[in-house]
Amino acid sequence: MDAFYASIEQRDDPSLRGRPVAVGRPPSDRGVVAAASYEARKFGVHSAMSSAVALRLCPSLALVRPDFAKYRKVSGQVFEIFRTATPLVEPLSLDEAYLDVTENAWGETLGMAVARRVKNQIRETTGLTASAGVAPNKFLAKIASGWKKPDGLTVIAPERVESFLQGLPVAALFGVGPVTAKRLHTIGITKVPELRSADRDALERTVGSAAQWLLQLAHGIDDRPVEPGRPAKSSGSESTYPQDLVELDRIREEISAMALDAAGWLATHELYARTVTIKVRYSDFTTITRSHSSLPATRDGDELVRRSLALLERTEAGRRPVRLLGVSVHNFDDVPGEARPRRALKPLPLFDDGERSVPPDGPPPHPGRT
Repeated sequence: MDAFYASIEQRDDPSLRGRPVAVGRPPSDRGVVAAASYEARKFGVHSAMSSAVALRLCPSLALVRPDFAKYRKVSGQVFEIFRTATPLVEPLSLDEAYLDVTENAWGETLGMAVARRVKNQIRETTGLTASAGVAPNKFLAKIASGWKKPDGLTVIAPERVESFLQGLPVAALFGVGPVTAKRLHTIGITKVPELRSADRDALERTVGSAAQWLLQLAHGIDDRPVEPGRPAKSSGSESTYPQDLVELDRIREEISAMALDAAGWLATHELYARTVTIKVRYSDFTTITRSHSSLPATRDGDELVRRSLALLERTEAGRRPVRLLGVSVHNFDDVPGEARPRRALKPLPLFDDGERSVPPDGPPPHPGRT
């Protein structure tokens, strides 16, 4: 989807159309931009930027508080359209998914034709635009989806893969973030073809075990299937506070509430967790995590609270001001007890981790549950 949250707000409020818009909380709440309209992006405003910085870059910016319930409702409409085309839908976020359309409900023989129909149905149903990438594999399709935003449709046919890769920056490869890209640049690798011819030892010293994976991508190889039943690996919540927390009792209350929220999520999904993790960010932005794993796996709220508070004691919370707190659960089992093979979760039409964009749309935000 194109600037998903911001586009929904512009759709629902005619006064915002054509204006630079950002979805996020105000600077007084230490807000962060969750999504920016294309008009706002011209000023350098992007996802994950603080609201204060965004307003400095664009004084005329309309800052709209997020309404995640509304965004989830629209996401459900979008994913229903996806699944009218094919059951092979792998959600990545509220607004993005992989679809395997080798076989599709419409009997189309060209992926491009399927993409056009999906895009048209999204526009007719939601009044929003989406951008699609059509390619032989996930890696190439994801890059293509961000190539001509907004309302784009980019097709990389098998015979065009090589010419497409020739002009691709190494930063576009899946798994290459800004830090890895910078490391690759130091050994003279800025384009994908340069990665192919790089000295293997130098490449492994630079990116470690990721070298083989990046080489495969550099040759256009990505054999990962679309996995519609991919199970959730973790769930949790976190909160950034308008004023630093300094009282330990208040901090313990916040951690306890988040642990109970995690217990509720586990109960809803009929799962048990072996691992609990807390996250603490101090006022100087230093961020630490503490984890504890044990058997049997549990979803008991009191047990998760007890373990979370025990982890809190291993931090400096109460002695140092706290800006952010979070609690998450990991390593799921279907029944309490020792680890065993897990069933896949029933495919869900949305995840609560916010909009995720691909280049050139900027880095993803992380509001709410992850």
